[in-house]
Amino acid sequence: MERILVVGVTGAGKSTLARALSRRLDLPYHEMDALHFTGPGWAVNSRLAEDVSRLTAGPRWIVDSLGSPDVRDLLWERADTVIWLDYRRRVVMPRVLRRSLRRTVTREAVYGGNRETWRDWLSREHPAWWAWSQHGPRHQEIARRVRAPRPDPLDTLRFECPAATEAWLSSL
Repeated sequence: MERILVVGVTGAGKSTLARALSRRLDLPYHEMDALHFTGPGWAVNSRLAEDVSRLTAGPRWIVDSLGSPDVRDLLWERADTVIWLDYRRRVVMPRVLRRSLRRTVTREAVYGGNRETWRDWLSREHPAWWAWSQHGPRHQEIARRVRAPRPDPLDTLRFECPAATEAWLSSL
């Protein structure tokens, strides 16, 4: 467990778990959204593939994302462990809604200095809409990738409820 990919849908707790694992295992942690969004207006990092390639070329790291399409294969090829937070909608949706509401009300700056706004709630790109619409497709893609043959073994830890994830983390 040296090159870890923490995957799941929006709101599953990927970043929270990745940060905790980073501290416990002394692994460099890379937050994918912070790498992806680099400026105002949700500007996307034009060098994302290069940055991710450089960061994951090292022997030890943890990344908190399935990965955007342009880096997804690279992340999965280089990972030796996948931790899959495979939570149901009834778990993730309240988390996403609370987080987005907090960010909107407090005007909390997120990636690239951007902020969630009330207007954003109407967009299909808003985390709440995204979490709802991508829940099934993300589950299917992760399941497919976990089962796919590969040259190097891929250890997969799949957690279907937060309590199981917490118990595992406490056991480390």
